[in-house]
Amino acid sequence: MHRRTALSVSAALLVAAPLLSACSGETRPGTAAVVGGERITTSSIQAQVNDVRAAQNRSENAATLISNTPQLDRIKLGKMIQLRVLERAAKDAGISVTTKEIEDARRAQEGGRGAAALEQAALQGRVPLAAGQIDDEVRFQLLLGKLSERYGEDKIIEPLAKASQALHIEVNPRYGAWDAQQVGLGPVETPWITQRTRPEQAPAGA
Repeated sequence: MHRRTALSVSAALLVAAPLLSACSGETRPGTAAVVGGERITTSSIQAQVNDVRAAQNRSENAATLISNTPQLDRIKLGKMIQLRVLERAAKDAGISVTTKEIEDARRAQEGGRGAAALEQAALQGRVPLAAGQIDDEVRFQLLLGKLSERYGEDKIIEPLAKASQALHIEVNPRYGAWDAQQVGLGPVETPWITQRTRPEQAPAGA
């Protein structure tokens, strides 16, 4: 779990999703994406965004944190989809993560700093996390680490792309389009997998 993996999405766009459409041909209200036949609602995305914004606003660096995370709803949707892809790839590989593993990994990340310091660092990460979102991120990284060990970092994109295709992911065009081969939302190129043992640290003096 000390290795670092970074995979970047391509700028390719896919055709918009039939499952996202109602009979009239309009995008189904309230649907951000459909993954494996299950909806991710816009309200669930907005709830995550609201939690992060509330935490950012409580920070003394609120203005900077908020300005550094535009399109947060899109970022959160991409991460939610990628977690489902990891879960599918892990299931296909017979890999699982237990609650105890999550608890142990979180305690290890806290180290001597404590929960408050971890929460502050997580809020300043590339994909900012509110306190209640940290366990999902820990689970994400544990699944990623186990898959990386199984397939190798150089080849992990292959089972992830296979899982992505199997889930028939469809995204509301307002958020972009899903690239099953690169396992990410286009067109903006952003690193989607960053494996680390601890969240990114706050800049010195912050």
